[in-house]
Amino acid sequence: MSARNTTSFYHPPAGGLPGQTELHTGRAVFTEAYALIPKGVMRDIVTSYLPFWEKARAWVLARPMTGFSETFSQYLMEVQPGGGSDRPEPDSGVEGVILVVDGAVTIMLGGDDHELAVGGYAFLPPGAKWSLRATGTEPARFHWIRKAYESVDGLGVPEAFFRNERELTPIAMPDTEGRWATTRFVEPEDLRHDMHVNIVTLEPGGVIPFEETHVMEHGLFVLQGKAVYRLNRDWVEVEAGDFMWLRAFCPQACYAGGPEKFRYLLYKDVNRHPKLGRL
Repeated sequence: MSARNTTSFYHPPAGGLPGQTELHTGRAVFTEAYALIPKGVMRDIVTSYLPFWEKARAWVLARPMTGFSETFSQYLMEVQPGGGSDRPEPDSGVEGVILVVDGAVTIMLGGDDHELAVGGYAFLPPGAKWSLRATGTEPARFHWIRKAYESVDGLGVPEAFFRNERELTPIAMPDTEGRWATTRFVEPEDLRHDMHVNIVTLEPGGVIPFEETHVMEHGLFVLQGKAVYRLNRDWVEVEAGDFMWLRAFCPQACYAGGPEKFRYLLYKDVNRHPKLGRL
C-alpha cells in the first residue's frame, strides 16, 4: 500500500503472488449466506481483462448468482497511467458507481471532464455515455459497482454526479454519540435511486448492536481498520482490504476493534418492490 493511501485511509488490492515458502493460512470462505474474500486472495492470478479497456485489469469481487446475491456486480479496477476505456459500460440499462482508492482518473461525460482523486465518487446513470482515463504517473485503482437499473413509471432517472468523500459530513446513527456513522452520497428519500453505495464508519469500540436481517443484498469492502463481524452463524475477523458478500436476509452485526476507525464501502439495493414470479 502506498504512503498516500496509508494517510488517506483507503486500501488498494494486494496483487502479486505469495512466495513458495509461505504457509497456506488464508481466511477465504463461501457459504450459503455469505462469502469472505480476504485481501490475500486478491492476487494477480485471479484478475480479468475487460473488453474495450486498455492497460487495465479487474478483480471481480461479486456478480449475480442464482440462489445467492442477484442484483449487482463489483469490480476492483487497476488502470495503468494513460489507460482506460472509451466504451467502459457495455449495457445501456446499467447504472454504476466509482470510488477512487488510489491514484487519479478523469471521467468524460457530456463534453465535460471530471477529475477524481482519492476519495472521488461518481454516480453514472443508465444510458450515460462516459469514458475514463487514468491520469498521473501512478496506477489508478477504483471500485466499480454495476447494477441493472429498475425504472418506475412516474419516477425520472437520477442524474450523474461527482463528489469526494472528504466534502461530506458523516451522519451519526441515532443514540450512538457518533460511534457509528454513514457517509451518504444519495438522499434516502430520493426514490429515483434503486441502490445506495455509502461509506460506513465505526469508531474503535463501536458496534452494530443487533443482528440486521433484511431483504437488501450487500457488498462490503473494508477500507480501513479491523473488526469482528457477525455473518449468519459465524463471527469472522476482517481487516482493511477484505471483501464481504452477503445475500438477502443474512444476519449481520459488528464489533470494531483496533486502534483506528473501521470503515467500509457498502452496497445495498433499495426503494423497489421485490419482483414476483408469475405463471
